[in-house]
Amino acid sequence: MNRREFATGAAASLAAAAPMAAAASQAFSWNSPKKMIGMQAGAVSFLDEGVDAVLDNLQKLGSVNTLFLATFTYGRGIAGRQVPGQPLPDHGKQEYDTNFRGGNYTKIHPQFYGKTALKDFRATDHGDYDLLEAVLPAAKKRGMKTICWYEDVWRGDVPNVQKLQEKDVHGRPAGTLCFNNPDYAGFLTGLTQDYVKSYEVDGVMWGSERQGAFSNALGASHGGGRGDPGKVTCFCEFCQKKAKDRGINVDRAKQGFLELEKFVNASRAGTRPVDGFYVATWRLMLRYPELLAWEMLWTDSLRDTYKAIYNAAKQARPSAGVGWHIWHNNSFNPIYRAEQDLQAIAPVSDFLKIVIYHNCGGERLASYVNSVGKTIYGDVPPQELLDFHYRVLDYKQEKPLSEIPRTGLSAEYVLNETKRAKAGLAGTKTLLWPGIDIDIPTADQNSKSSPQGTKQAVLAAFKGGADGVLLSRKYSEMTLANLRGAGDAVRELKLA
Repeated sequence: MNRREFATGAAASLAAAAPMAAAASQAFSWNSPKKMIGMQAGAVSFLDEGVDAVLDNLQKLGSVNTLFLATFTYGRGIAGRQVPGQPLPDHGKQEYDTNFRGGNYTKIHPQFYGKTALKDFRATDHGDYDLLEAVLPAAKKRGMKTICWYEDVWRGDVPNVQKLQEKDVHGRPAGTLCFNNPDYAGFLTGLTQDYVKSYEVDGVMWGSERQGAFSNALGASHGGGRGDPGKVTCFCEFCQKKAKDRGINVDRAKQGFLELEKFVNASRAGTRPVDGFYVATWRLMLRYPELLAWEMLWTDSLRDTYKAIYNAAKQARPSAGVGWHIWHNNSFNPIYRAEQDLQAIAPVSDFLKIVIYHNCGGERLASYVNSVGKTIYGDVPPQELLDFHYRVLDYKQEKPLSEIPRTGLSAEYVLNETKRAKAGLAGTKTLLWPGIDIDIPTADQNSKSSPQGTKQAVLAAFKGGADGVLLSRKYSEMTLANLRGAGDAVRELKLA
């Protein structure tokens, strides 16, 4: 298949899928006239404190009307108690769960998993506890909606997971799973249908905090300087076939990433190219346009995954809401932001949680700048590099690099990012629910959440036109005073 044939076929496929997506989208409705006030919470909180006690806190303090229950993850970001070493909040058991493992926190109904090698992924942290069975009846009794919140975070010791893992540019297995692997697609669609058919949930939200090989090689994310440019993904058989179908020369793509690996390793070691870092990066892109083609291949594969999950949910129950968690890197990396084309994903999105974490955002933005300041932007002094990003990302009134880790980003950042996302969704039916951070761990000397700061962020989101807010990352790491700060904003605006 040549490039023109592929483009024609892809356009035809999208056109055929559009009526079903449009009809399914129309079937979803958020019946309450109130704004959506959501809370992310994991199983351990309900076990530690009791279902009614947790729901009392969420409703009375935070004015929460929607639960985002962490039904599947192997990560501590949305499940488990407070991260070990961080201060314990003023509720729940006053101890760390150092035996945290993760997995699926509901029953596994085998009939949904016939198209995947993954069969044994039940969370064992809490025995046979089923999070949805435990919480749904109490939530419904209180008029609260429930959305399953699951994410793309895995362990390497899950039975058969090796069959689904990505391959890096050297052909080594990665810890991440490949969207183009039919076994992973079968797992995600099966899990989605299991949730929607087996339980009376109101919807599902899935998230993947990853990006393509080009941005990863450059370390273009917060914490990106800790990465290995030789471990970029994915180059498995399924990705190679998809690339060839798109007319991408696989061998040249591999060679380009091997050359990029050399450049990044030398740059991080302090070796300046003869013509500078920025010119050297562009020289590689011009010599190997396959670098960007491979980046877009990964992004399109993520969009295909969105579509598959969306269609699986709608086939199970058209009224189920379906949406996505959009990674915080959207606030830092212009390349990643360019890939988050909201008009492109809106047809398969009833709602979007776009991460607009203000408090930890300063620390994370500084980390991103320090990382790319040693690769593609190595010629630019750090403060000038931050100013450049402020300009191209259209940020206003934010602090200098030396201060933002300690101050965080402002409520103005939340306001402007909400406005930008709302404008990006213009003409669509997709609801915008910004993610607001409460007590996400930061370094000891850096910015911490406060009731007033949380309140101002929530007020800013609604001022920017948000259809709701999603309090994040998880109830088990939040203090009750800061939860009340979010609720104060809701009550002040008379949204509760």
